[in-house]
Amino acid sequence: MKVFRIKDVPVEPANSPLFTGGEVTRQQMVTNEIGKNFTFNIVNFGTGARNYFHTHTSDQVLLITEGTGIVATEAEEHAVSQGDVIHVPAGEKHWHGATPNTSMSHITVTSVDSKTTQLEP
Repeated sequence: MKVFRIKDVPVEPANSPLFTGGEVTRQQMVTNEIGKNFTFNIVNFGTGARNYFHTHTSDQVLLITEGTGIVATEAEEHAVSQGDVIHVPAGEKHWHGATPNTSMSHITVTSVDSKTTQLEP
C-alpha cells in the first residue's frame, strides 16, 4: 500500500499535439511501479483548453474534480462539473476539456496498455 497527497505530486506540462486552446498540465498519480494494470492521472485544463477528437483502445473513466468542462462525441455534448463521472467506451470518438470561460480538472483512468489515436486537426 502507498498513501500520498495530491498536493505533493509534481505538476508537469502536458505537452502534446492532442491539446489545443490553452495550458494543460498533468499529475501522474500512479506510476508503472505501482499501477501495473491501469493509469491514473489528474489533467488540468486552463481556461478554454481541451483536447482534439481522439479514441482510446481501452475504456476511459473521467472524474471531474474542479471547474466546469465539456465532454463530447460527434453526436452529443455534455456540460460537466465537479463530481461528474464519465465512462467513454473503447474506440468511441470523443474530446473533453474546459469551457471557453472556465478551467477544469479531471482524473483519468485507462488501461496501462491503452493507445490514444488523435483524429484531428
